[in-house]
Amino acid sequence: MITALLLFAAIEWNDVGHALGRNGSMQPGGVYKVAFPRSDLHVVVQGVTIKPALALGSWIAFTADGDHAMVMGDLVLLESEVNRVISILQDGGIEQSAVHNHLMSESPHLMYVHFDGHGDAVKLATTLHRALEATKTPFDSAAASSTSIDLPAADLDRIMRASGKVNGGVYQFSIARGNEITENGMTIPPSMGTATAINFQPTGHGRAAISGDFVMTSNEVNKVIRALRHGGIDVTALHSHMLDEQPRLFFMHFWANADAKQLASTLRAALDEMNVK
Repeated sequence: MITALLLFAAIEWNDVGHALGRNGSMQPGGVYKVAFPRSDLHVVVQGVTIKPALALGSWIAFTADGDHAMVMGDLVLLESEVNRVISILQDGGIEQSAVHNHLMSESPHLMYVHFDGHGDAVKLATTLHRALEATKTPFDSAAASSTSIDLPAADLDRIMRASGKVNGGVYQFSIARGNEITENGMTIPPSMGTATAINFQPTGHGRAAISGDFVMTSNEVNKVIRALRHGGIDVTALHSHMLDEQPRLFFMHFWANADAKQLASTLRAALDEMNVK
């Protein structure tokens, strides 16, 4: 335990935040995470204006690797931004692990670039800052949002058998897997993108638009698909986010806009097909 604390202390996370252009926060598992919501974008899906916290949140997560760091994350980009960002990341030694969609029928069309890098934490952060500067991603800190939400939160918690939280006008759940995930011998904590994310955005009269992604092993994929489709939830993408993780993971994104409690029941049924905590 003492050794682990010394490794985490070797990196000055304030310097990393300064290099990124925005401070982050420490998450469980020794992860330093920084969010960059694409609040500059006006994105509409099936008549619903998407809040950044529902499906437009770029994020960057660091964890210590000795006196260096591993960084992973996901950048939300317009099509016109994708290859310029990729070139900057590649020039700075940060590799791409996936490039794909998360939503369907959104306007404007978005792409999501997942990345993985290893090295000096501040140098990695500097490269990521340059990549973000090539987009219109805001660097100013987001204003504090209300903790109230127009959804039956207590009912959703009960149905989901988990505690959600309000973030940017969206009610969010993060459900960790019940097994350890590793990459190149390092444990990847849930806060680095290996937890199932389920987000509810109120659309009025007890309804919600939902988005997020299930994190599954291969034997779980089609069980989860059947559960979602049985409850009328659309599958919008199925793909990988990482390259060398063990066990192999598949990420499935989804969408619906309907009664929030009914959606929660379907989402819980899908989670019950998985190995989750």
